[in-house]
Amino acid sequence: MTPCSASDLIPLATVDVLICAAAAVALVWGLIQFYVISTIPLRSNGDSATTSLTGASKGDTSEKLTEIYTAIYEGAESFLQAEYRICGLFVAGFGALIFFLISWGTKTSDGWDFTRGGYTTLSFILGAVTSMISGYLGMKVAVYSNVRTTISAQKAGWTACFNTAFRAGAVMGFVLCGLGLIVLFITLNIIKGEYGDDWETMCDCITGYGLGGSCIAMFGRVGGGIYTKAADVGADLVGKVVHGIPEDDPRNPATIADNVGDNVGDVAGMGSDLFGSFAEATCAALVIGSGAIDSSSDGAWDALLFPVAVSAVGIFVCLICSFIATDIMPVKKETDVELALKTQLISTTLIMLPAVYIIATVLLPDGNDTVKIIGVAVTHDVKPWSAFVCVGAGAVGGLIIGLITEYYTSHSYAPVREVADSCKTGAATNMIYGIALGYKSAVIPVIVLSGVIYASFSLLDLYGVSLAAIGMLSNLATGLTIDVYGPVCDNAGGIAEMAELEPGVREKTDALDAAGNTTAAIGKGFAIGSAALVSLALFGAFVIRIQTLSENTVFPQGSGVNMLEPLTFAFLIIGGMIPFWFAAMTMKSVGLAAMEMVMEVSRQFDEKPHLLDEHPTERPDYDACIQISTVASLREMIAPGAMVMFTPLLTGTFFGVQAVAGLLVGSLIASVQLAISMSNSGGAWDNAKKYIERASPESDLKGKGSDVHKAAVVGDTVGDPFKDTSGPALNIVMKLMAVLSLVFADYFWQVNDGTGVFGV
Repeated sequence: MTPCSASDLIPLATVDVLICAAAAVALVWGLIQFYVISTIPLRSNGDSATTSLTGASKGDTSEKLTEIYTAIYEGAESFLQAEYRICGLFVAGFGALIFFLISWGTKTSDGWDFTRGGYTTLSFILGAVTSMISGYLGMKVAVYSNVRTTISAQKAGWTACFNTAFRAGAVMGFVLCGLGLIVLFITLNIIKGEYGDDWETMCDCITGYGLGGSCIAMFGRVGGGIYTKAADVGADLVGKVVHGIPEDDPRNPATIADNVGDNVGDVAGMGSDLFGSFAEATCAALVIGSGAIDSSSDGAWDALLFPVAVSAVGIFVCLICSFIATDIMPVKKETDVELALKTQLISTTLIMLPAVYIIATVLLPDGNDTVKIIGVAVTHDVKPWSAFVCVGAGAVGGLIIGLITEYYTSHSYAPVREVADSCKTGAATNMIYGIALGYKSAVIPVIVLSGVIYASFSLLDLYGVSLAAIGMLSNLATGLTIDVYGPVCDNAGGIAEMAELEPGVREKTDALDAAGNTTAAIGKGFAIGSAALVSLALFGAFVIRIQTLSENTVFPQGSGVNMLEPLTFAFLIIGGMIPFWFAAMTMKSVGLAAMEMVMEVSRQFDEKPHLLDEHPTERPDYDACIQISTVASLREMIAPGAMVMFTPLLTGTFFGVQAVAGLLVGSLIASVQLAISMSNSGGAWDNAKKYIERASPESDLKGKGSDVHKAAVVGDTVGDPFKDTSGPALNIVMKLMAVLSLVFADYFWQVNDGTGVFGV
């Protein structure tokens, strides 16, 4: 490859300034939002003389709120410290494995390439550490903001409590995007200092960044998901179903663990997950671009960094649009909540379109100097309009998928209301309707994804597909803001219930949480759709890499990967099985942990019968339930994560690259369908329960506490691991397997010229 010409210096400086400025603005804006939240005093507007967590009579509700907040914070802190100790050991061990295998896999006649192995390992460690920092900061901010959202809900109107929860999400959204962007940029420049204009090797090393982020996301999503759902299911089954006490009632021993779980699973785990999506989408675009862009073209370096520039512009767009919800169209009544959150998604998507066109026009040359893409199918010109269409197709496609997800998971529409009506005849019909809804909800998103893939591939080959993935994540800061908003409101309601504040506070937080459930489902739709595009782009990069390695080798099947080979066909089926195996492992893990929780809660109710009194004189043992969730989640998260990571590694080692290709395609196809259906079934069951709870006792649905409601609780209980553990983690399955295969592609090739140990 040749260095950039002198004419590229100004655009290159523009790209550098844009990326650094966007990261700085995101971090500063996140700090500003945190400061605004911190100005809310930790002081309740009401008093209570009921028993506190310590068993002492408190006349000041503020002290109770502080006590509950401290208990939740300490539980979340202890869990994340224990989880990250395990993750730290994993990063050290797997980093050593990466260094050894990459150094050996890229060896030349001069010996092992320790430089390549070292830089890949460095980027892996930086990606993993950034992912852990993102999750930890998200947990800290969420716990800090939960109680302040509760306090804000005591004020008249809806604006204060909504803005507090929304700003809490904004802290997570902007800080994560800014941190991810700047660390990626620094890592890229460190490696560039070694390899100069050898962009292909440089970007091959940077794939470790995406791998590190995705590995931590896997443990964070699975571990946090098992923790929160074990507590949630245990609290619901014994508390609401058996004894009929309200959700988050302070008499329930599992309620603190449940609130801790919202922070470590729905916030920390989700933050690591979406950071992994950002890292892998960017790495996929860089890898494909470095191998496909003709470096002799003017402006080739700008085209390489164009995907990163799109993410940078997205930060500015999301920042501008955030004023819509908090200042321009503030929430003044309950019906404004869902509208405000949806407006954020729609406005950021629409404003991103002209912004992307402008940045494409600035960075990508047109006319005779157009950058060339040497694709797997045909050579294309990277014109500003073609790059814009690819990014725009991803952004609009993501919005459509999100709105379809909302239709199937919001109780404002027919599908969820049908699920609610099915509860009249018991839990069985509720389960049937909910599962059917999930399957049906996958139809339109899959068609939309297919259209986006076809359009982007036709315009710019696999580079276009990677740009579509970047487009779908271009408003990531807003998506994260809305995703974190939901758990914050959920926790705020739990704190209000435990502190026994006036019923109006809980009703307000429940309304905020109901809208958050719907928008969280929309966010999951975005994440799954982008994961599918990222996985496809990474698979394409893997195929291109194998094709390059096999050009000068007598390969049994010819150059590259042949999808019509018997071995590839066989592993297509095996790959399709992986998501079901993973879902079974994670569902069973939640079940095992929930059984332990149910037995512990039942034991405490049996041994302390006065816990169920209206004004109990005994204190539940919250710590015992926290310990059960912590130990169970840390124990159960290892096997699913190891299965996903070592399946492609062992397949490539023993069966070769043809088998890996089949494995990746089969896993991608099955994961998309299963992830959408599980997430939407769980979301529909949850909101059907909330819809019934809002009904009056005189209506057909009978309202809270009725047999109809109990049937809905059963569905919601089953749906919890669907939507918060297995479903969301499946998008990590397809991404992680794809990026891991790409990172180890050279190693796979070194093993018997790509045919594996068995030489099949």
